Amino acid sequence: MTVFGPLGASLAPYITKNRGLYNMIKPIADWYANASGYRKYGFKYDDLIVSERPDVERAIARLTPRERYDRAFRMKRASQCSVLHEPLPKDQWTKPEEDVRYLTPHIEDVVREDQERAKWDTMAVERKR
Repeated sequence: MTVFGPLGASLAPYITKNRGLYNMIKPIADWYANASGYRKYGFKYDDLIVSERPDVERAIARLTPRERYDRAFRMKRASQCSVLHEPLPKDQWTKPEEDVRYLTPHIEDVVREDQERAKWDTMAVERKR
């Protein structure tokens, strides 16, 4: 069973329900997240979503002021690291428990609203005789 969301197909719901499969996949997923290196620069996973898409722009606008500030701070701090050509000190890396999805729920809401709006906009109304 795959779930199609704004970011594509996901097997995550199926994997999290199946404990044996989850216990097999979790170490590989943790290794991959650490190997990708985004946490070394203070990013969260949702910071990597391309923000030029209209649905993502609307989702960012729905964030709380604190979440928007934190996102901008992480972007600026990572830019500074890029200029210096070195990652953050290890104590400033994003910890796995801090790496939560803060933007994805908003993106999913925006996509659902767009789909609902498209259904209402294309609905054909017929008059009964």
